[in-house]
Amino acid sequence: MQAQIQLGRIFGIRIGLHYSWVIVAILIILSLSQQFRAVHRDWSSAAVCGTAALTAILFFVSILLHELGHSVVAQRRGLRVPSIVLFALGGVSQMDRESPDPKTEFWMAVAGPLVSFVLSLFFLVTAYTMGWVGPSHPATPLVAMLGWLGYINFMLALFNLVPAYPLDGGRVFRAGAWWVTHSLVRATKIAAVVGQAFAFLFILAGVWQFFTGHGFGGLWIAFIGWFLLDAARSSRMQVEIVDVLGGVKVRDVMDRNCALIDGDASLQSLVDEHLLRTGQRCFIVQKGGRLVGLLTAADVARVQRQLWPATTVEQAMRPLQQVRVVSPEAPVIQALETMARANINQLPVASEGHLEGIISRAHLLDILRTRAEFKI
Repeated sequence: MQAQIQLGRIFGIRIGLHYSWVIVAILIILSLSQQFRAVHRDWSSAAVCGTAALTAILFFVSILLHELGHSVVAQRRGLRVPSIVLFALGGVSQMDRESPDPKTEFWMAVAGPLVSFVLSLFFLVTAYTMGWVGPSHPATPLVAMLGWLGYINFMLALFNLVPAYPLDGGRVFRAGAWWVTHSLVRATKIAAVVGQAFAFLFILAGVWQFFTGHGFGGLWIAFIGWFLLDAARSSRMQVEIVDVLGGVKVRDVMDRNCALIDGDASLQSLVDEHLLRTGQRCFIVQKGGRLVGLLTAADVARVQRQLWPATTVEQAMRPLQQVRVVSPEAPVIQALETMARANINQLPVASEGHLEGIISRAHLLDILRTRAEFKI
């Protein structure tokens, strides 16, 4: 889940928006406009649209605070949280690794819903103090907005407490299973099965509602179920990968036969003589007998094809000082996390300034397939 729009940092955490957020934000504004217009007939069009837009913005601020609740607890427990991304179904705190123990998992999971409950209480108390009776009764724009925000934050907290992993309630359930079984892998498998069962229920309920006249609302519930089903399956696969590769070092799986290419060669000759013929996608660049950089297929693709004959490998490469490297003694999981954070597919392996080899996602996938085939 990568952010297309960067908003800044809070507590050192990058805050961003996924493109799907924009679509849902527009749908929420349109839905709120219809709701406010139907209940508050004395409002002007400007009041309806303005209140709907401000309410939608504050709703996503509430979601951001919900995610910050998770992230702040994670940071306090020693976990690194590089970013938070808001997307169609809410938000996600992207952490660099799993919780180290069941207690940390529990407190991280409950922190988000607790924030939503506190926000709900604040908005509802304020709205009732200002005379709010309910969502179907006329009120001023400010009071209607506060009442709606209180109600939706309460529903957000309740929904997230459903024990459907990887929702917050599912993570609380996993923390309990982890505490009982003393195994993160077993706990995740159990939580994932329960989460998939709830996801199927969401899908069935959504399809039933769609065919009984609820229209878009039913499809939305089914879509949430599909998302939860895929997320639970992916989370289970992730923890199984960590379990399989847990004791493997980078030196055990790296490719020591790195392809060397001269920095003065053209990209066209590289593509014709090496990339297309061998299928290799990563090259170490040398010039004058020195290693000067790294060139991948993605780097080549960033150069317009008509410029390949006139562009040298050195011009398109990434200099060594800008390339992330990993030690041969590092765990493979660390290398995978580094590739994921940097959104790259290969990492040079270096020791004491000397290149030892290359480790790639594709090679790790081959290893995983082999170990799965032989149940190693």
